[in-house]
Formats: sequence, C-alpha cells, structure tokens
Amino acid sequence: MKFKSLIVLCLTVSLAATAAFAQTAPTLGQGRGYHDPRSPFKPLEERSDIVSWKLLSQVTAKAEKKKIVPTFPAAVQALDRKTVKVQGFMMPLEAGDKQQHFLLSSVPTTCSFCVPAGPEGLVEVRTKKPVRYTLEPVVVEGVLAVLNDDPYGLYYRVEDGNAVN
Repeated sequence: MKFKSLIVLCLTVSLAATAAFAQTAPTLGQGRGYHDPRSPFKPLEERSDIVSWKLLSQVTAKAEKKKIVPTFPAAVQALDRKTVKVQGFMMPLEAGDKQQHFLLSSVPTTCSFCVPAGPEGLVEVRTKKPVRYTLEPVVVEGVLAVLNDDPYGLYYRVEDGNAVN
C-alpha cells in the first residue's frame, strides 16, 4: 500500500507540473516527451502494431471543482476495451525481479523516486504471468481501459496482459 500512496503523490505532483507546463511555453530541448540525448536509453521508435504514445498523450485535462477530469479524443476512446499492444519502460510497483503489476512509461526512468511522465505518459499494467524487470523497453498486449475517473489519477490501464516482442 505504501507504493500506491507514493504513486498518488507522484501523480499529483506530476498533474500540478503538467498544469504549470501548459501555462508556459517550453524552451528548446525541454518539455513533455523530451528525450535528453545524453541519456543511455534511446527513445521509443513508433511502430505500426503498437498504440502510439503520441495518440495517448492527446488527452487534455481540466479542473472541475476539486478534481482533474480528462477529456479523450475520439481515436483514444475507440480503443477502450480493445486488445492493444503498448510499448514502454517498466516502473515496478513492488520489489522483485518479476512483476505482474507495474507502470509502463513513455520515457525511461532516470530516478527511482520520480515519475518520468505525467498521467498521459503512463499505463498501469496487470499481466497474467510475471514479466522480468528490465531497463529496456517492453511490449505488453492486453485489454486497454481508458479511465475517466481513476482514484489514482491514471488515464490508462492494460488488463490481462502478456509480454510480447
């Protein structure tokens, strides 16, 4: 449960940063999805058989009362409850070299205490079989849920997933 609290805190901070980011124009070489060329990881290449992070990140968010409410474009809403493939970098939610519940990030993790992307760049994953943790990108196939009111502030979840190549 400590990890869920950490996720909620990190996502809350990330949402606040995303809102602040939207109000200021990023300088060259910064901003959401920016990949620092000094990083030892290569950015993810677009593949036609995988749901694009460019598509998933088209979600917008607005504050309504005391909540942040996402608005998904029609192309994203059409993926709800469909079997898809998603590629990303693993963020374990529990200790261990094999994971069945983790986050996939659109960008590599560089700090074990930081969330590297906002909710538009993360997908919660639950797999049928454990997946070995790696720093390399992984591809997971499963049923995508587009989340309108997740208590942890997430926008996407893959259920009944399997690691594929």
